[in-house]
Amino acid sequence: MSAHCQLTGSKPGFGNAISHSHRRTSRRFDPNVQRKRYWLPSEGRHVRLTLSARAIKTIDVIGIEVAVARIRARGGKV
Repeated sequence: MSAHCQLTGSKPGFGNAISHSHRRTSRRFDPNVQRKRYWLPSEGRHVRLTLSARAIKTIDVIGIEVAVARIRARGGKV
């Protein structure tokens, strides 16, 4: 599963891990991505979305219908 949120578009960030001796090695900062299933009343079906924890909280506020409309406006498939 790629670490990419369908609603917010958050992706992994990249940087360096710095050891005690100050050697730098490449590392990756992944968003907290979860797969979550929602009931979509307008279409009468469930949708499974890959969302960050922040996006799950956003859906709790704005609702699943608005969230799916935003995903589709970004060009995402639901």
